[in-house]
Amino acid sequence: MNTDMRKLTRRMLGCSLTALLVAVVAGCGNDADRAPSPADLVLRNGNVVTMGEAQPRATAVAMTGDRISWVGDESGIESWIGPDTEVLDLEGRLAVPGLIEGHAHFLGLGRSRLGLDLMDTRSWDEVIARVEEASREVPPGTWIVGRGWHQSKWDLPPEPSVRGFPVHDAMSAVSPDHPVLLSHASGHASFANARAMAEAGVGPETASPNGGEILRLPDGRLSGVFVENAELMLDSAYSRWLESMTEQQQIARTRRAIQLANRESIRFGITTFQDAGASPATIEVYRTAISEGDLDVRLWVMLSEAHATPDTLDAVRVVDALDHRLTVRAIKAYADGALGTRSAWLLEPYEDEPGSVGHNTVPMERIREVADLALAHGFQLCTHAIGDRANREVLDVYEAAFAANPAAAVDARFRIEHAQILHPDDVKRFAPLGVIAAMQGIHSISDGPWTPDRIGAERTRIRAFPFRDLLDDGVVVMNGTDAPVESVDPIGSYYGAITGLTVDGEVFNPQHLMTREEGLASYTIAAAYGAHAEADRGSIETGKLADVTVLSRDILTVPEPEIQGTYAVYTIIGGKVVWQAAGESASR
Repeated sequence: MNTDMRKLTRRMLGCSLTALLVAVVAGCGNDADRAPSPADLVLRNGNVVTMGEAQPRATAVAMTGDRISWVGDESGIESWIGPDTEVLDLEGRLAVPGLIEGHAHFLGLGRSRLGLDLMDTRSWDEVIARVEEASREVPPGTWIVGRGWHQSKWDLPPEPSVRGFPVHDAMSAVSPDHPVLLSHASGHASFANARAMAEAGVGPETASPNGGEILRLPDGRLSGVFVENAELMLDSAYSRWLESMTEQQQIARTRRAIQLANRESIRFGITTFQDAGASPATIEVYRTAISEGDLDVRLWVMLSEAHATPDTLDAVRVVDALDHRLTVRAIKAYADGALGTRSAWLLEPYEDEPGSVGHNTVPMERIREVADLALAHGFQLCTHAIGDRANREVLDVYEAAFAANPAAAVDARFRIEHAQILHPDDVKRFAPLGVIAAMQGIHSISDGPWTPDRIGAERTRIRAFPFRDLLDDGVVVMNGTDAPVESVDPIGSYYGAITGLTVDGEVFNPQHLMTREEGLASYTIAAAYGAHAEADRGSIETGKLADVTVLSRDILTVPEPEIQGTYAVYTIIGGKVVWQAAGESASR
């Protein structure tokens, strides 16, 4: 671990906690007088980056049960190998602490695999063609759902359009008998065809709700695009259709989505998934799925703000339940929308829509109420804030709540999810308040090409994705993908945070990039700290959970272009190999 990494770890853990961890792992790999029992799983001949202070590098790891029992080099590993020990020869590959998805939507990821995946579409015509094909395959009246379209990523703008968004006429023409509901890639807008709008009871006279907008053509006709809180009208109609299924059909559908999300996670090397918003009912389904063996990945779940009441908080709160598979001790709130839909809440108007500063989606008075509830019940508060106005308002709420509840605020670890556009004055407020920035490196390179269109070149340069400014101020910066907004593959977010290389070949805001070591920390020890979980995960050290990700390439040293082709060779959770890439032998 280099000097920068040691400084980063000390900032995150604090002197006392670092000392504790050093004491726990003191002598790791040097226990010459010990006569260990054979381990259950041994990794050897590897390039092990532990992210621990006491022993930053190793070549071998022993795991007994669900814990790491030894970390060291080849000279000491033989004593841990018995006749029943499973041994993996890593052949020099990079082994890192089990990767932690710091912000994504678990059930949303699974459900996205049940519908149309539109992330790779390059035009509105392509979206229409996919819907037309789907409508031929299901009975009339069946809802066709999908996610991933983004008008700013298409090769050509749609025609006709409203503020760059498509109009429903052509879509409605190819799907007259099927309600169509297509979520924007950001999740902060939805597109509906005529049948879906009719099912939702939306017509020309329907008013836009507070915190949302129904986009219309100049003559007042509905475009089919619903932004932020306006989406709820469509969601309600779709939910009614789902509720028409039998209870068994609904449960089977949800369980299938969980299985798909689990497989998607572990195949990309994710061992813990921080789920950004779930209802009590969904949490109960998670509990059942874990109990019945449908889940390998560990879940750390934020309760959705709409359900945050004193009784509910007490009812759902669990920490490391079901063999460390389920934790619910955080609340997810929304202060604004997304930059792509021009619903992020800005201090100054949008460059390409001067009459708008975006939307405050949940009143700040409610977020303050939830902040007080979180402190009173031992929960973290994780608030979605993308625009600079939203971030400032959330910091104001946190600061006031901490001042009113000083004892509960100690080590509260409140988070801002995304922290995408920050005024420099507000960057300086994170560290003194102990607020964690849960960011997504992949957004910086997928949104980078069109961010100047939204907020102008100068605001983009100073305020967009300021990883470097936050890190230099001593802020804990986590990483994630926001899946299904983006692929859940962590390599994309790691690559984005350290290279800034966008799809158009330009480097986005090079002055704000992380180092490679910081990028790895953002997916391991920083993400663990962001969930009060650093004592059990985030580094490969004796006594911690045996969660390890083995990668096909050394992302700390290979040339930048080779990082993107890196994949998970093995995903190990609780000392068990739950994923191995095709062509790899599980035992050597």
